[in-house]
Amino acid sequence: MIRARPFAVALLVGATFAAPAAPVAAQSPFTFLSWRSIGPVNTSGRIDDIAVARVRGQADAIYVATASGGLWKSANNGTSWAPVFDGVDAMMSIGAVAVAPSAPNTVWLGTGEANTRQSSSWGDGVYRSTDGGKTWANMGLKDTRSVGRIVIDPRDPNTVYVAAGGHLWGPNAERGVFKTADGGRTWRKVLFVDENTGANDLVIDPVNPQVLYAATYQRQRRTWGFNGGGPGSNIYKTTDGGATWTKLTNGLPAGDKGRIALALYAADPRVVYASVEAVPPGSGIYRTLDAGATWTKTSPLNTRPNYFSQIRIDPQDVRNVYTLGSNRGFYISADSAATFIELFSNVHGEDHALWIDPDAPNHMIIGGDGGISITWDSGRSWDFRRNMPIGQFYEVDVDNSVPFRICGGLQDNGVWCVPSAVRNRNGIADRDGWNIGGGDGFHAVFDPTNSAMVLQSSQNGNAAWVNIETLERQGARPGTGDRPAAGGRGGRGGAGAPAGEAEGEGGGPLRWNWDTPIVVSRTNPKVWYMGAQFLFRSRDKGSSWTKISGDLTLDIDRDTLKMMGAVVPPGALSRHDGQSNYGSLTTISPSPLDSNLVYTGSDDGQVQVTRDGGRTWTNLTPKIPGVPAQTYVSTVLASRHKAGRVYVTFDGHYTDDYAPYALVSDDFGATWRSIAGGLPETSVNRIVEHPKDPRVLVLAHERGAHVSNDGGATWLALT
Repeated sequence: MIRARPFAVALLVGATFAAPAAPVAAQSPFTFLSWRSIGPVNTSGRIDDIAVARVRGQADAIYVATASGGLWKSANNGTSWAPVFDGVDAMMSIGAVAVAPSAPNTVWLGTGEANTRQSSSWGDGVYRSTDGGKTWANMGLKDTRSVGRIVIDPRDPNTVYVAAGGHLWGPNAERGVFKTADGGRTWRKVLFVDENTGANDLVIDPVNPQVLYAATYQRQRRTWGFNGGGPGSNIYKTTDGGATWTKLTNGLPAGDKGRIALALYAADPRVVYASVEAVPPGSGIYRTLDAGATWTKTSPLNTRPNYFSQIRIDPQDVRNVYTLGSNRGFYISADSAATFIELFSNVHGEDHALWIDPDAPNHMIIGGDGGISITWDSGRSWDFRRNMPIGQFYEVDVDNSVPFRICGGLQDNGVWCVPSAVRNRNGIADRDGWNIGGGDGFHAVFDPTNSAMVLQSSQNGNAAWVNIETLERQGARPGTGDRPAAGGRGGRGGAGAPAGEAEGEGGGPLRWNWDTPIVVSRTNPKVWYMGAQFLFRSRDKGSSWTKISGDLTLDIDRDTLKMMGAVVPPGALSRHDGQSNYGSLTTISPSPLDSNLVYTGSDDGQVQVTRDGGRTWTNLTPKIPGVPAQTYVSTVLASRHKAGRVYVTFDGHYTDDYAPYALVSDDFGATWRSIAGGLPETSVNRIVEHPKDPRVLVLAHERGAHVSNDGGATWLALT
C-alpha cells in the first residue's frame, strides 16, 4: 500500500523550502518542487487486473491496474510503461480495468482494489477514458469504494456492468452489480443482496450479452479482525441484461460461502467454472456444462481463496484451466480442472491477475505482488518486466552518507535499500538497489553511529540487525528472557495503574502489530524502543530488552466484538486473515529533548505518555477531542523544537471513517487542538516536523502529501 509515497516524503523532509521571489495568485509556493523516482523497481508491487486493447496492425495496448500505484500502460509488449492515471485527482488504488471490445480506445477502470487485505486502500468511483488513457472522467459510483470487475457489452461500449464490492471496513448501500446503458451518465443497481454483501466477479456471454453471471461476496474487515463469508455469498445469473437474476444453487456447496471467482468459456458459453470458498469440504472448483442449471465439483483446490481467487479458461481449449492462489505460483490443468500442476511465474509467489491472448493462448500476462511477467510458451518460461516503479512501502529511513542512502520495507517484498544519487548520467538503475530482508518488510532504522547497521523488521515484530554492506544479520526482537522493569507502572488505567508481569510470568503472549514500531532515541543512540502491547527499551542496541510499561492498550478480547452484527465465530471463513493480533502499539516517540519523555499510540486508539522513563504512565486518550473511540493511532510525534509539544494523527479508515485527524498539544498532552483544517477528506498516515523550522510540517495521507509553513494552521498540497 502506498502510504503517501514515503520515499519522496523522506527526501522532502530534509529540504529547505525557499519562498518564491514574488507571490503568485492562487498558486502554491511549492510549485517549483518536483518529485523524482528513486526506485527501486526490482520489487514492483501488487497487481490487481490486466486488460489489453487489440487493433489490427498495431502493437497491443496493455493496461495494468495496481493496488496502490494507479494505472499503467504499455504499447510495446511491456518494454516500457507509462502511468496514465497519475494526473487525475483520484485514489490510486485500482481494482479493475476493462477495454471496450468494439472501441479499443475506450477504457474503464474501477478504483479501490477488491482484495480484502489489511493493507488494502480504497477507491472513489469508476472512471472512463475514450482516448486510450490520455484523459479521464469520473463516471460516478463514488461510494462503492472497491470494484472487483468491469465488463462491457462486446457490441456497445456504452453498456457497462460493474461488480462493486462496497466498503471493506463497514456496511454501505452502494454495492452489488451496477449497469449503465448510456456510457456512465446514469446507473441502475441491478443486483443487490444487503449492506454487507457486494459483488466481486462478473462474466458476460459474448454471443448473447444479455446473459451474465455474478459472484456476490459477504465480507468485512475491522481494525481487529476479518470475517470473510456468510449467506450473502452466492452465484447469480441474468438472461435479460440484469433486469432479473436467479440464484444458482444446484450442485454448489450449501451454507455460508466466501469469495467466488468465475470464468466463462467464450467458444461455448454453457461452460462456466467457479472457484468457491466454502466451509470444508465444500471449498474447491466447480463447473457447469448447462449454463448454470447444475454444477459439479471438479477439484478441492482452492488455496487462500479470499486473497487470490481468480480462475481462467484457455480461449481455444476448454480443457485448459488456470487458477491463481498459490504462495509459490499458479496452477494449470489440462484435464478440465480435475488435476493441476503448479508453475512459478518468475514474478512472485502470489499472483492476482491473468490475461490470456484469445488468438494465441500460449501468450499470457500474469500480475501479482511482484509486478508483471509475460510468457509466450504457455508458462514454461517467463519474462519478468523490471520496469514498473510501484513498490508499496510501509516505512522508510535515511542515513547521513554522501550521497545518503534510503532503506524501507515493502508489502510482501522484504526490505530494500537504494542510494539517493549515483555517479552515472543515466541515474539510479535497477542494479543500484539491494535487498536486506525478506517477508513483508516494514522498518529499516539506521544506527545513528554506524550507518552500515540497520535494525529492520518483517511482519509481527520479527526484528534483526543487518549490516547492509556485508548482509550479516542477528535477531533482535524482545522475547521471553527479557527483564521486567523495576517498579514499572502504567497501562490503560492511567498513572499509577499496575504494570503487569513479563511474558512467561503470567502476562500472556506478546501482541505484535503487523507493522511493529521500532525507534531509536535521539538523546542516546544506544537506546532503542520496540512495542508489543508493552513498551520495551534496550540500552545496548537490542542485545537485551527491558519491559518499561504495563499494557498500553485496552486489552480487548476481539472474540467478544461484533462484525456484520455478530461476533466472528471460530469456524468463520478466512477468520481474522492477516490480522494476527489486536491491542498492540503502532507508534512510539521518545522525545529528542528529554530522555525520560516517551509517547506511544496503539491500534485501539490509546495515546499514552511517560515523563519518568517508564516508571509511571498517563493515558492521554480521554483528553483528545473529536476523535471516535478506538481509532487507530497512526503517528505520535514528540517535537524536537519544544519540550511540551506533541503531535498525534489517527487513521480512521480501519473503522470505515475517512475524516482526517491531526492534533497538537503544547502541554505534554493535557490539552489538544486540531490542525486538520484544510486537509482533504482522507485518513492520515504520518506527520513529521522540519528538522530546523518548527513551523514546517509535512503530513502524508492516502491521497498524497500536504505541507504547512505555519504549524498546521493552513496546508498546501505537495503535488
